[in-house]
Amino acid sequence: MSIGTRLVSVLNLGRIGYKEAWAAQQIIARRHMPDRVGPDLVLNQDKSREKIETAIKESENSGIKDTLILCEHNPVYTIGIRTTDYPLVEEERLKKLGAEFYRTDRGGLITFHGPGQLVAYPILNLNNYKKSIRWYVCQLETCIIKLCKEYGIKGETSPHTGVWVRDNKIAAIGIHSKRYITSHGLALNCNTDLKWFNHIVPCGIVGKGVTSLTRELNHEVTIADAMHVFVKCFSEQFGCQVQWTNFNEGIFNKM
Repeated sequence: MSIGTRLVSVLNLGRIGYKEAWAAQQIIARRHMPDRVGPDLVLNQDKSREKIETAIKESENSGIKDTLILCEHNPVYTIGIRTTDYPLVEEERLKKLGAEFYRTDRGGLITFHGPGQLVAYPILNLNNYKKSIRWYVCQLETCIIKLCKEYGIKGETSPHTGVWVRDNKIAAIGIHSKRYITSHGLALNCNTDLKWFNHIVPCGIVGKGVTSLTRELNHEVTIADAMHVFVKCFSEQFGCQVQWTNFNEGIFNKM
């Protein structure tokens, strides 16, 4: 597929629970793999489910399979496929802080998601881009580095995945891929309460810290502020055109 014909639907879910967003990823990924077998996450019959189903229906009506989910989570700690360092007692300790806890199928170790953090889950068919997971992760990192540059911040890569400002991580990346269909993604700290990270070793990297756009610039930068910049950088980096299917900036402004 040529660059000119790559289309990505941008699906803005606003503030949403981690489980609900994970379920949305599975539903959208299934479009690329109609023969996929195995259970999806089960959602409760509540407003979150209704919100997801409505948003996904709008996305389906666009006829575009590749999707960029944007959202913000309630406080939650998640771990990847390497679970040996996180026994049940550690899970319970973190839950007592007032956060949820999920064991996921993404790469990477433990991280935190919460209010003030722009989370992006690209559901892309890499067969239409480049069949390389290393390339894909580098594209995500470069996208965030470009965003940082837009704000006058020098973002960099390191031997550790993600984007860093000096020794502090500003964006974490953890992905899953099956048949080169991607899920999970990245989390950019905008005006996140960074104290949540004090209770873990973020991404399992000892001796490193975390930062945010707000901390680096010494003035408030919200998700709504950064969202358009991120989508612009994403479109440029992946050589695609984007189409907002349910854009509502107020979703984030009200959080």
